[in-house]
Amino acid sequence: MPRQPRLDAPGTLHHVMVRGIERTALFRDDRDRTDFVARLATLAETGAWVVYAWALVSNHAHLLVRTGRRPLGRSMRSLLTGYAGAFNRRYHRVGHLFHNRYKSIVVEDDPYLVELVRYLHLNPLRAEVVADLRALDRFPWTGHSALLGRVARPWQDTATILSQFGPTRARAIRAYRAFVAAGIPHGRRPDLQGGGLLRSHGGWAAVAALRRGREAYQGDERVLGSSAFVEGYRRAAATAAPTPPRLTLDTILARVGRSLGVPPTALAGGGRTPTLTRARAGIAYLWVEVLGRSGRALAPALGVHPSAIPKAARRGARAAAEWRRVLGRNEES
Repeated sequence: MPRQPRLDAPGTLHHVMVRGIERTALFRDDRDRTDFVARLATLAETGAWVVYAWALVSNHAHLLVRTGRRPLGRSMRSLLTGYAGAFNRRYHRVGHLFHNRYKSIVVEDDPYLVELVRYLHLNPLRAEVVADLRALDRFPWTGHSALLGRVARPWQDTATILSQFGPTRARAIRAYRAFVAAGIPHGRRPDLQGGGLLRSHGGWAAVAALRRGREAYQGDERVLGSSAFVEGYRRAAATAAPTPPRLTLDTILARVGRSLGVPPTALAGGGRTPTLTRARAGIAYLWVEVLGRSGRALAPALGVHPSAIPKAARRGARAAAEWRRVLGRNEES
């Protein structure tokens, strides 16, 4: 059966899972983890998505994010392509790093938002990466430690999650931690892996019994939510505004060049003046991080080696608001 297209629309909550090809370790050490988290943070800081929960385990990663105006696919291309390229250069490796395409499930907020926050953050404990909840509290490679205030992650939306648990931060943190502790005996939760009503009501047999009744129930493996949510979301996604026309590289070069007074032809000339360096950083940021395009395709236009593009994009991210204004609000997504 052919794969169904991904569901997405602005403001959608997604549970995203990525795995290493042939169970390859995605994260060999803390340098790798730091790199991945920095890329995740950059996308959050520039408004590509809101991050509620995340967890890194040796050969896979989970994210719970809400998309903004920028489609999920574009943000994931920025994250995974950039990380895979850096990983391969670090370890003198070639070829694919991730197993097939990532999996994404559209999630109904109530009741699944906090359930998935708990489920994702317990991943290292289920995988025996940490020994117990006290160790998980200090573990820096999930969003759990940020929710407890143990590790500073200003780009992670902790306020929205903690607001579900209490009127003050201190009470909310205590209640959240107790909620996580109560989830430990549940183990793996296949009912949180998508399927809409199908998984939520116990699988195909249970749904078949329901469908013999008087009401029609909707199910979709790309969605985790009630029948009404599945039906309503599919209708909304089908009628979402069309994607704006793709910006060309020439357009990006011209806009950034115009803003700094740099002709596009000078960018490929090898000059290293502060203005040219700034222009290249802005173009790299917009092309790779905002638009999710290939850094290798950009390198000749900037007169640099492809390995220089990720560094330039990170420099450009420091002035993200300025470059996004140059790009134009109507064409960011």
